[in-house]
Amino acid sequence: MRGMRVMTARYDQHLELLTTSEMAAADAATIQSGTAGLALMEAAGRAVADAAWLRVARGDRVVVVCGPGNNGGDGFVAARLLAERGCAVEVVLCGTRDQLRGDAAHMAARWTGAILSPPNAHIENAPLIIDALFGAGLTRPIDGIAACLVGDINRAREAGATVIAVDVPSGVDGSTGAAGPVAVRASETVTFFRRKPGHLMLPGRLLCGKVTVADIGIDAAVLAAIGPRQFANSPALWLAEFPWPRLDGHKYDRGHGVVVSGPAEMTGAARLAARAALRSGAGLVTLASPRAAFPVNAAHLTAVMVAPFTVPDGLADVLSDPRRNGVLLGPGLGIGESSRRMVEIVLASRSDAVLDADALTSYGSDADALAGLIKRRARGRVVVTPHDGELRRLMPDQPGACTGDRLARARFAALRLGAVVVLKGADTVVAMPDGRAAINENAPPWLATAGAGDVLAGLVLGLLVQGMPAFEAAAAAVWLHGACAHRIGPGLIAEDLPDVLPDVLGPMHDAAGRPGWNTAEPNGGIG
Repeated sequence: MRGMRVMTARYDQHLELLTTSEMAAADAATIQSGTAGLALMEAAGRAVADAAWLRVARGDRVVVVCGPGNNGGDGFVAARLLAERGCAVEVVLCGTRDQLRGDAAHMAARWTGAILSPPNAHIENAPLIIDALFGAGLTRPIDGIAACLVGDINRAREAGATVIAVDVPSGVDGSTGAAGPVAVRASETVTFFRRKPGHLMLPGRLLCGKVTVADIGIDAAVLAAIGPRQFANSPALWLAEFPWPRLDGHKYDRGHGVVVSGPAEMTGAARLAARAALRSGAGLVTLASPRAAFPVNAAHLTAVMVAPFTVPDGLADVLSDPRRNGVLLGPGLGIGESSRRMVEIVLASRSDAVLDADALTSYGSDADALAGLIKRRARGRVVVTPHDGELRRLMPDQPGACTGDRLARARFAALRLGAVVVLKGADTVVAMPDGRAAINENAPPWLATAGAGDVLAGLVLGLLVQGMPAFEAAAAAVWLHGACAHRIGPGLIAEDLPDVLPDVLGPMHDAAGRPGWNTAEPNGGIG
């Protein structure tokens, strides 16, 4: 996959995210190659015990809540190892011992202490609890005795107990992050080999607490056979494709983006986007302005040029210049037939296109009409940037809407439209029609403010016009958007975001070690 080369050790991390079925395949391949399943379970339980040992001391009380499957087997290993280190360990089993099978039954047999049944357990008084009830593949709601145990665990957490979940908190779907009405709220989650989408997607991410990935002896070579198609969004995913300026280049080498403004009373969104496109490295940016809005736009802009046009058909004249190689349509555009006509003009051009907000809403639920225009293009890439509500209006029949599977929704939309989809949110997903997807995890809560999405769309445009591949450009824009917001902190307004981009990009540029530039600080201070 393009963009997967890691630029520096600072960015060297596990990008691959494994679904529950893919993780099962990794386990199976490892066992088939000669590693016993018991060895994997022992290593997993040891990793959990090690995480717990950092939070307790000899003599401290620890309660391990085990379920009937392999997750429970990991719990029995952790219980044994913590008892050997001197902790006062109690095991609570949901079910009966004779329900245990395979490796889990073997590990339970190695536990020499008592096994309590739920009515006799006093979880609420324990300072540390290990949740080994259910694994990442649980797809049904937790009920009955198990639900009572989860309630006890959560009440103990509220009272100050530390809760460490094995793999994922019980009640969370590891492949989607969806959670039922009953789910454990963990302080920390210990998972194995690679993270799962559910560790990054909401609400799972909120229930996991800190996530630690443990090496349990699975060779990374198994990934080639599994072929995971979802990744954590990080500079390591796209930094090799980032379009750093060249010393022998000039502004015309860096692309010319066009942002289309709405009417006079709605011009701010387009100006935010245009400034972001310029800040992200576009050599030139033009704001295409309805004639009635030209005075207000011209009065506010300096480095961004302004080109008046007659709405809607005059937009074709603005885009007739072949040097204008990318266009953003949607922020503050207005909803209706005029906007729909401008989408048609943009998609009939040879320019790369970013469609956002009103450009999408103007199609109502007629996703097939929009998809037809995109798929008939002779050239030019397309990125669409909806939030959940906009995508729901455009595709009311999308899969995953009822289950909360945003990853599935983004992938479906990308395939149906034939475009890169940026499904915005606290856990933004960037999806390609070929199934590749990146899940973002660096967006702080103060990004939920007016105009932030317009800035994001402008960042995508700025990277596209410089020739960055569309998937990597979208993923980079999303990550940089979050990094800028972190740099600003609480009190952020959208106007702040483009102006801190140099502070974020500068250290990354040094870390990339581009020839002819200052590389004295290779790590650059990027966290």
